Amino acid sequence: MSEFNDRTISVDTAPSAPTTAPPAQPPPPHPRATLTLTSAATAITLMTYTAPMVTLPRTAAALHTPLSAQAWLLNGTPLGLAALLLVAGSLADDYGRRRIFLTGTLALGLTTVLGAFAGSTWQFTLARVAQGAASAAILASSLGLLVHAFPTPRGRLHATGVWGAFVSGGIAMGPLIGGAMPDWRAAYGVLGAAALVVAALGTRALTESRAPRPGRPDLAGAIAFGLALVALVAALTLGRDGWLRAPVGGLFAATLVLLAVFAAVERRTATPMIDLALFRSPRFLASSVGGLFTGLAVIGLFSFLPALLQQVLGMSAMNTAWLFLLWSGLSFAVALQAKRFAHRVPPRRQLVIGFALHAIAVLTMLGALDAGSWTRLLPGLVIGGVGSGLLNAALPLLAVESVPAQRAAMGSGAQQTFRYIGSCAGVALTIALATSAVSPGGGASGLVHGADLAMTVSAVLAAVAALGVAAFGRTAVSAGVSR
Repeated sequence: MSEFNDRTISVDTAPSAPTTAPPAQPPPPHPRATLTLTSAATAITLMTYTAPMVTLPRTAAALHTPLSAQAWLLNGTPLGLAALLLVAGSLADDYGRRRIFLTGTLALGLTTVLGAFAGSTWQFTLARVAQGAASAAILASSLGLLVHAFPTPRGRLHATGVWGAFVSGGIAMGPLIGGAMPDWRAAYGVLGAAALVVAALGTRALTESRAPRPGRPDLAGAIAFGLALVALVAALTLGRDGWLRAPVGGLFAATLVLLAVFAAVERRTATPMIDLALFRSPRFLASSVGGLFTGLAVIGLFSFLPALLQQVLGMSAMNTAWLFLLWSGLSFAVALQAKRFAHRVPPRRQLVIGFALHAIAVLTMLGALDAGSWTRLLPGLVIGGVGSGLLNAALPLLAVESVPAQRAAMGSGAQQTFRYIGSCAGVALTIALATSAVSPGGGASGLVHGADLAMTVSAVLAAVAALGVAAFGRTAVSAGVSR
């Protein structure tokens, strides 16, 4: 009713001094609609992200992609995500989270449909990078919309828990949709149409919110950061053919130089994509390290493992998707329930447990491909699913708690940027390790040895992450005591 009262014109018989009408207030947010639409868009984003996990062999065959270049087919989306999540978070806070969310959802629908018509490796990779850029707008603005719609700690705990569960749900459904379609291109058509439907619904149901700051978007920082990521992924992808070659070393050096330029720009600009002072906060460091190593250890391995199963064990795309549903489905269920014990097991401790479980899970899967037995993977998929669910539940809550509430989209963008930087590097590293023992014209034996090497590295990275997050937790407690 207040909407109409603001527009009511009162008529007085006595003359009066002209008055200035109060500025129109935005309508209140609709919490359930906001949670439903942001969760649905996030699930579609992750479905688009994970669909190539089981369609990679068919896609590579259709596009004539050599084994050494298959990392690009998987890495296009995380590259776009990592490059633009920070700037998308800043734009969402400054220019409207609803506006950035709807723009991203519409763009995801269009770019996903375009990906279905790609005729070469580079066309498909460019479409995937564009999907990643659109996904960055969705993921960075979603948590900002949720923080605005659920201002209380209890409501925020519920909303981020559901949102994190839909991250796992999207990861679970993407391979199933990809495997169920008779053609890999059809999956992208279906997912693109679903994104367009969510965009249409969001125009009516979502309420705008922002935290405006003076200044302009940090375009120089975005360009430097994006180029640094491209150089890093290119170096990791080309490294398979020789890590000591001059082009690989040059790309790694370019990465370091561009990151230094990015840091210098962030210190000088009035509106940085990320406030570098946040890295002095143990909570923000835990969120960043958790996101980075989730990409490196978990996403990197599980993005390529389904393709290994198809190439080594001869499993079909659909059977592979059903097998991995054990991991991703458990991840969804655990993430959905994690909010029930968040008061007793805080997010940082959930991260430590999640990484430890992933390390244990991967170690139990060693030798399964050599034995030619997919059943030997089952215990690891169960344990890893529980660990992944804890990670997906803890990361979004820690991301929004590690920054001021008015900068929630930036906090979300920062954590997820590290997650997808890790994913880019993790996928490239996993493929490089898994194919390191494959000789030209060789059979599956080289892949078997390489897969065990990739699993061992993934377990070590997860153990390092668990120790690192635990150390940040102790630092946070010490800082609190000293104050």
